[in-house]
Amino acid sequence: MKKYFLTGLATLLPIAITVAVVIFMIHLLTNPFVDFVAHLLSSFNIPSFGFFSSELVSQIISQSIILVTIFVLILGLGIVARWFFFHTLLKLSDKLLYRIPIINKVYKTTKDIIMTLFTSKKNSFKQVVMIPFPTQTSYCLGLITRQAPHTCQEASGSEMVTVFIPTTPNPTTGYLLVCPIKELIFLNMKSDEAIKYIVSCGAIQPNSARETP
Repeated sequence: MKKYFLTGLATLLPIAITVAVVIFMIHLLTNPFVDFVAHLLSSFNIPSFGFFSSELVSQIISQSIILVTIFVLILGLGIVARWFFFHTLLKLSDKLLYRIPIINKVYKTTKDIIMTLFTSKKNSFKQVVMIPFPTQTSYCLGLITRQAPHTCQEASGSEMVTVFIPTTPNPTTGYLLVCPIKELIFLNMKSDEAIKYIVSCGAIQPNSARETP
């Protein structure tokens, strides 16, 4: 009985979490505008449908209109930004933010990180390695971000790289290590498979995991 219950729970829980997250996001996006749209729809005679009252139907229609409108606005904003207006506006905002003390440091650092992660053609966070951590007798999975700063390599006298070690089960936090490349064991493993392995505390085995000769 316990085995069947756990199997059913493992099947149902991801679906329930997904539904809960979707409902939360819908409410988060639509709540600021739903009263206004519902007021506009109040002039129409919206009937009830079975167990759904007219108020609930009006709310569902309002949320649908808001979501479609947000999607269209984001799509239009992306088109405009890609072609002309927003490109100039972003340049002006960059110049303005770069002149504000303290804010310019936070803005530049955040922008550099986002550009590296999402628009850079370099292989950041693509190569999975094993690294001795926290001791020389145990290993952690890590992701190479890029070459270590020149000053670090010059001081150590060896070729070094920067490695990010995600923590379990929350991979958004971790450790940043600067280590000699000769101490790393390079793996033929996809970065998303490594993250799944880390998040699942080792329960989900990578399909393509095998050491590169």
